[in-house]
Amino acid sequence: MLSKKLKVALRILFILLIVFTILVLGVYAGYNYVLSQEKRLTALQESIENGSFEINEDTEGAVPMVIETGDLTSDIAQKLYDGGLIDNTLIFSLMSKVNGFDGAYLAGTHYLVPGLAYDEIMYLLTLEPESVIVTFPEGITYEEIKVRLHEAGLTFSDEEMDECMDSPNLFVDYKFVSMINLTDGRDHVLSGYLFPDTYEFDVNATPREIINTFLNNTNAKFYDEYYERAEAIGMSLDEIITLASLIQNETAYVSDMMYISAVFHNRLDCDDESLHYMGSDASINYIRELEGLPPHMVLTSEDLASTSPYNTYKYPGLPPGPICMPGIDAIQAALYPEPNCNFFYFCATGDGGTAFAVTLEEHEANVARYQEVWANQDAQAAGLPVETDVPDPEQANTEN
Repeated sequence: MLSKKLKVALRILFILLIVFTILVLGVYAGYNYVLSQEKRLTALQESIENGSFEINEDTEGAVPMVIETGDLTSDIAQKLYDGGLIDNTLIFSLMSKVNGFDGAYLAGTHYLVPGLAYDEIMYLLTLEPESVIVTFPEGITYEEIKVRLHEAGLTFSDEEMDECMDSPNLFVDYKFVSMINLTDGRDHVLSGYLFPDTYEFDVNATPREIINTFLNNTNAKFYDEYYERAEAIGMSLDEIITLASLIQNETAYVSDMMYISAVFHNRLDCDDESLHYMGSDASINYIRELEGLPPHMVLTSEDLASTSPYNTYKYPGLPPGPICMPGIDAIQAALYPEPNCNFFYFCATGDGGTAFAVTLEEHEANVARYQEVWANQDAQAAGLPVETDVPDPEQANTEN
């Protein structure tokens, strides 16, 4: 018979053997798991690189995952758990640290699907978030900008966007914002400063993030020279942007902008108070847009009688604020009008060009020459019958 001590020793040895076997099997299983996960992650990376794998909002079962700027790994883990994408936030957080993903997650909207491994999720969250590219032409209005953003897929609230546009205190770090004139009747304080350009936005960007994206670009476009030149000609930069917005929507030709600017400057500086009225059709069409009406070229008595502070036929000087988002050409024209220009009047020729005049009589003759062209274009825009004997605008312009 085995002694008692030998039996104890054998039992201990047996237990140690079992423990050792379990450890070996555990290491082996863990090693194989790591290899399989690495293999799976490598396959995912390769499929993303060659374009054979993609998760977007149209993917069946896709779950949007929005990472906010400043989110910690624990915040992200909780969002993943709430979205049904992981089962344990602590394990995700630990694996994220061990795998070196902490601090590598990109803010924005990502799309994931249930069933992804933790390290696959981590990797996908380090890729560029879902975004859209949107182009805004010069002369676009704030209302039109919101429409384009929604058409591109952005999900912001119009009410929150409007509130941000009327909260310049949120953006006082920008020099030009702190210089905006808070005039009575101004429609959206930051209108005029969302610089027309091509932008990339996250699909779930907040109104404040959207506006900051615009203003960052605007800030880069506004050179110190602009502030200095505005002061030199006795205007604020805000007045320059307001004037530029009128110029932008008065002509399609850059070559005419400096002359139109000269007309407005001549009127603003004229001793004759009757000429201080800008008489800008662009401002009237802006009022019509605010009222949900289409623009037109032939103004009606109702248009001219509008009590809107933007009616530059009724109120002297510049309107309360910009009517659109002017581009660089219009801004530079506002700052540098055509020198030694004695024009006080202008009107559209119907083909995008402009007819200028020194006297009211000359201007009235130009209006008579082109008003049939304008009426014809308004009728076409409204889908109404048009006059067949209306002169061609290019020919009329040549005769001017």
